[in-house]
Amino acid sequence: MSYLIYIVSAVILLFGFVILFGAPFLPTLTKQIDPIFELLDLSEGQTLIELGSGDGRILYEAGKRGINAIGYELNPVLVIYSIAKTWKYRKSVRVIWGNYWQKKWPSADGISVFLLDKYMSRLNNKIIQEYKTPIKLVSFAFKIPGRKIDRQKKGIFLYRYN
Repeated sequence: MSYLIYIVSAVILLFGFVILFGAPFLPTLTKQIDPIFELLDLSEGQTLIELGSGDGRILYEAGKRGINAIGYELNPVLVIYSIAKTWKYRKSVRVIWGNYWQKKWPSADGISVFLLDKYMSRLNNKIIQEYKTPIKLVSFAFKIPGRKIDRQKKGIFLYRYN
């Protein structure tokens, strides 16, 4: 019984502590995937960054569409799962274990994110700081305060940075 308590505690810690850095793991619904890619409008060979890539659903879809994808994930269990899930597209999809706030983000054409409201201003500042070339951002559910939404679809917001 004590082993079960340790296992449950470890799972809670692995899936719960990420709230301190962005958002809890909530899998992207199948019906949200197409709107993400429609709003981003990325072409084959372009690059997508997913901040908090979770179980790799968006990374997998990017690979399937010929889009290069880089996912950042803090939860090691989800990193391993994502690598296995996207293995078929390993030449174009990469999963990085770590805190994306502490990394220099690579050149990209689009960013996908699900962050809690309290982190959206910080995200806005990081994008402005990191990218001097145009980039598009899609955000699930949460808006960037004071920033104009370019388009929206099914609770996903598109922002453009120039």
